[in-house]
Amino acid sequence: GVGKTEIARRLADIDGSPFIKVEASKYTEVGYVGRDVESMVRDLCDLAVNMIKHEQQSQVKEKAAVLAEERVLDLLLPPRGFKKDEEESEPVAEDELTQKYNRTREKLREQLREGKLDQRMVEIQTQGEKFPVVEIFSPMGMEELGINFQEMFSGMMPKKGKKRKANVKDALKIFQQTEAEKLIDMDAVISEAKDRVENSGIIFVDEIDKIAGEDKSKSGPDVSREGVQRDILPIVEGSNIMTKYGMVRTDHVLFIAAGAFHTSKPSDLIPELQGRFPIRVELDSLTTEDFIRILTEPENALIKQYTTLMETEGVELSFTKTAITRIAEVASIVNERAENIGARRLHTVMTTLLEDIMYNVPDEKSGRIRVTKDLVDKRLSDIIEDEDLSRYIL
Repeated sequence: GVGKTEIARRLADIDGSPFIKVEASKYTEVGYVGRDVESMVRDLCDLAVNMIKHEQQSQVKEKAAVLAEERVLDLLLPPRGFKKDEEESEPVAEDELTQKYNRTREKLREQLREGKLDQRMVEIQTQGEKFPVVEIFSPMGMEELGINFQEMFSGMMPKKGKKRKANVKDALKIFQQTEAEKLIDMDAVISEAKDRVENSGIIFVDEIDKIAGEDKSKSGPDVSREGVQRDILPIVEGSNIMTKYGMVRTDHVLFIAAGAFHTSKPSDLIPELQGRFPIRVELDSLTTEDFIRILTEPENALIKQYTTLMETEGVELSFTKTAITRIAEVASIVNERAENIGARRLHTVMTTLLEDIMYNVPDEKSGRIRVTKDLVDKRLSDIIEDEDLSRYIL
């Protein structure tokens, strides 16, 4: 709970790199029930494709909005062809009819942009995604095959259109999405995604300490721990992984491994894997001062979350500075006495502190609640003193 994952996420955000977090404990040796380690690279590829797809869709957003508007106008006022009236000797005045049609269309466009037509119902045609049911008997799982069979078979089958009713506001959103997808080149998206994965992809392997066996002679479910390490090793070293987008090399993918290492230590990992993570960073435990900052400074700080939550009930919740300091101190004390779970402790402390207040608020409808140091001590002092109780409640 010191922010290992968040540090890696921020690195990826700053760099615009495809980033995925995986738990090492979810993977098992091939032959055991669990995920194959190569699937982390496939998941990263899927994430990168979606990431670049959204980037390109945002670039064509305005063009897609214009096309979507035209499609909605076509539904509200269908395009008409002008031809000669067979009963009359002279042709119908096409120019006059065209001008009248255009004036009506522009009038509808104005009403559409002003939101006056938002609730009008229209019938739209959407593509029905129906995949055939195919069972594949293989010693390998679908993940290991690296091919999306549903997509493959859906490409062979003709897509059936499906009619549905929607209001104009929803129809605009649906058409914007479909038009944006038409405007982007998926081959270019996949090519860019593969390039970005291979050159700037980040895979954050969390809970690496859970696959570090303490005793080599152990039998039972732990026998797959070292096997997982051996399976991860070639991917970290650099190898070719087959994905549904083609072959992907992992030579230049940045691998970050993290773990709490409560019961094991980095030297418990196999030597080859230790050597593949040459840069070691040890993070310090969070202090009371850190907790105070975590409670107040971030955009989604816990104090702000609870204040906003109570506002929905018409209650003004506030905390004194001494109360916030005391909450941070309590979290530090419990971390020292029980297990140190870092900033996650603040969640449990805040929940225990405000539990009764939040339970009574809907009935009492009290307009203002101020949390002071005395209130914090009153609610939490007994729990802190009783170490056995603190394990269960905090």
